[in-house]
Amino acid sequence: MTKIIECIPNFSEGRCEKIIGKLTGAARSIPGVLLLDCNSDQSHNRTVLTLIGDPSGIKAAAITLAKVARDTIDLTMQTGEHPRMGAVDVIPFVPIKGVTMAECVALSNEVGHSIAKELSIPVFLYEEAATGDYRRNLAAIRKGQFEGMAKKMQLPQWKPDYGDAIPHPTAGAVAVGARCPLVAFNVNLSTSDKNIADKIAKKIRGSSGGLKYCKAIGIMLKERNIAQVSMNLVNYEETSIYTAVELIKAEAKRFGVHVVGTDLIGLTPAKALIDCAEYYLQIDNFDYKRQVLDNHIP
Repeated sequence: MTKIIECIPNFSEGRCEKIIGKLTGAARSIPGVLLLDCNSDQSHNRTVLTLIGDPSGIKAAAITLAKVARDTIDLTMQTGEHPRMGAVDVIPFVPIKGVTMAECVALSNEVGHSIAKELSIPVFLYEEAATGDYRRNLAAIRKGQFEGMAKKMQLPQWKPDYGDAIPHPTAGAVAVGARCPLVAFNVNLSTSDKNIADKIAKKIRGSSGGLKYCKAIGIMLKERNIAQVSMNLVNYEETSIYTAVELIKAEAKRFGVHVVGTDLIGLTPAKALIDCAEYYLQIDNFDYKRQVLDNHIP
């Protein structure tokens, strides 16, 4: 493929294997698209697919998967730890090879228009595709979640970019946008007190004065009876994984708890992990391009 786009749709279902199977089956059925990863979490009640393909294939996949989600996921019955406003909650496009960010923005508009028109799901554009600075942040768009979206959409500033100003009765609304690669990374704590995770998340996220490129919330993993700090690192070179982990460790000590493990959600750029290796191994004068074997293999 001369042009490659990554698409990482997030679905508000992480428990029903039948529904997850329908989603992965649909993704695999689209010509010109490869399903690289499927990550499902029962506590979050969320599934994240990672796809790559040419622009036409990715467009078809995004619309097809939105339809499958609309027809199989009922948000009036759905509960989970992760905030959500739609059956397919967010559809980001990431330029990988031979594609510009502007092309991904154009694709966001094409997909958003189609989802609203064909599936009757209202669409908000976010990140690089946003129609206003206050709409760039996904958390701001999703605030109020599915249950509060009907009232929110009546406000002039929160009219959807595509579709009617009323959520789909069972599938809600969806955010569609273009962005750079991010790292979805979670840190698990030695406590069942979610309030501690909430306080640590508030301390480290950029919107509260913490790490500039970190978005974080507290989550309760009920099946493991532990609390978690769930993060998106939207610029992993400016806010690294190890920086977030070390700050969480420091904050956790204040509450007498410690880190018991971490989770990497979906795929991540190799450099984000290499940076961690360089930091923890304390390698002097490390040259990523020269000293990593994989970089020399065509």
